Amino acid sequence: MTLPPQFKKDNYNNIFIYHYVEEMMSNYGKYIQETLNDDDITRSELPFLLRIRFGDKTTQKELVDLFKVSEGYTAKLLRKFEDKNFITRYENPDNHRIKIVKLTPEGIEKTDKFIKYIENWENKVTSNMTSEEKETLKKLLYKVVT
Repeated sequence: MTLPPQFKKDNYNNIFIYHYVEEMMSNYGKYIQETLNDDDITRSELPFLLRIRFGDKTTQKELVDLFKVSEGYTAKLLRKFEDKNFITRYENPDNHRIKIVKLTPEGIEKTDKFIKYIENWENKVTSNMTSEEKETLKKLLYKVVT
């Protein structure tokens, strides 16, 4: 990872967490752009599919709220995923107006491929860390996001 000049070891505590996150996301974005050579899904669509994979009874409305996109965009994207047989949508039995989104076996297979990409990136950017440091990092990031 090539960092801007203000990222110095003796200055690490004076840098905003925001800047660290921004650099990590930029690095991840470049990596996934180079790695993702898939005609079925774009870099901007990938987070939706992964959220569905790891969500518990993910709804269309939750995706709209999470990604701050329109209901129309989300519906169009989910239709694309349905057409490619990555997901199914079904009505919530408790509230028929709510659509639950679930991965199909093909969707699970597709996301398995993307998860490998993410694991490779994580291994690359943490290659100079011990397993204990990685665990500590994940614990601290969990505290930050909760």
